[in-house]
Amino acid sequence: MTGNAIRKATDGIADFLRLESAGGLLLVAAAALALICSNSPLRHAYDDLLKIPVEVRIGSFVVAKPLLLWVNDGLMAIFFLLVGLEVKREVIEGELSTPAQVVLPVAAGVGGMVVPALIYVLFNHGHGATLTGWAIPTATDIAFALGILSLLGNRVPVSLKIFLTAVAIADDLGAIVIIALFYTADLSITMLLFAAVAIALLIGLNLLKITRIAPYVFVGVILWVFVLKSGVHATLAGVAVAFAVPLTTADAQGHAPLHELEHNLHPWVAFGILPIFAFANAGVSFAGVTMTALAEPLPLGIAGGLFIGKLVGVCGASAVLVRLGLARLPEGTNWLQLVGVAALCGVGFTMSLFIGSLAFDSPEYFTPLRLGVIVGSTLSGVTGYLLLRFASGDTSGSPSGKAN
Repeated sequence: MTGNAIRKATDGIADFLRLESAGGLLLVAAAALALICSNSPLRHAYDDLLKIPVEVRIGSFVVAKPLLLWVNDGLMAIFFLLVGLEVKREVIEGELSTPAQVVLPVAAGVGGMVVPALIYVLFNHGHGATLTGWAIPTATDIAFALGILSLLGNRVPVSLKIFLTAVAIADDLGAIVIIALFYTADLSITMLLFAAVAIALLIGLNLLKITRIAPYVFVGVILWVFVLKSGVHATLAGVAVAFAVPLTTADAQGHAPLHELEHNLHPWVAFGILPIFAFANAGVSFAGVTMTALAEPLPLGIAGGLFIGKLVGVCGASAVLVRLGLARLPEGTNWLQLVGVAALCGVGFTMSLFIGSLAFDSPEYFTPLRLGVIVGSTLSGVTGYLLLRFASGDTSGSPSGKAN
């Protein structure tokens, strides 16, 4: 890799971390505002806002949903478009492009999904109605986690931030697979066939080395409608579009279309889409909620999965690989810092709320779902922050991950 390429990659990582960190702080503000609205005289106005009917009609063809579902199905498809772009870039030329780079964060990501799911199932065993939410605590909200990490400033090495980002990307890829396999409604074969034709068109655009973004967006919107009507969750259309956007083909200015689209989308997602999603989904009314409510299987499984499961899963998988000599800790870091980052992986927030919205469509589950996500994410965030702050002055750990 040339010096210019290295500098460009470094600048890209720095820009990514700055945007995600600032966006994470805005997410905190949006979530806090939703909680204020839900626990004040503004509660009814907040609920009425999310129930506003919105429809798009072309002749007899209509897409009609309340505002909340436009946020969850529409805006989040754009978020998953960005996630798909990031995954493709990292796999081809970034932090997940070589076996040495990919093994530790991917293993940590897998451990951070399996253990939380097992803890959730353990708490909800025998409660068939809530078992469908097993994937809720498997998610990591990278914007929130990096926002908390940014509060520590230069105390945290960049390598640790990149590790957290890579784990979250592996997490996102896992979430895409989970949504595709487990959270689909009754399927419409006709709409799936139309969606397949749209995907074929996207592949054709890529093979023809089309570098203009507009054709991909146009076909992508059509694909989103077909996927929405097919019963498969509409956000997966964003992933399909992302994988079709060229990365190795440059336009007339020498820019890869994927880099350009990712760069342009990132501020809109970080400062617009995710805060809107947080505001629309984080509103939990604590009226009549007692501590015994948290002891119910659903919120307890979510909170336990996020707080304990993520910590154990990420640390456990990392420790096994390092002790076997198959991987090393991120450069300049120690074990206590890794534990702190593992705790931050339990900040599921927007991603956990999103998966929860797919798992449960009955209003009776909304409050316990949000309660579990908020409690688990808060405990994880506070614990991760305190551990990393304490570890910032601790140099006893070995950067290589080997015992001193």
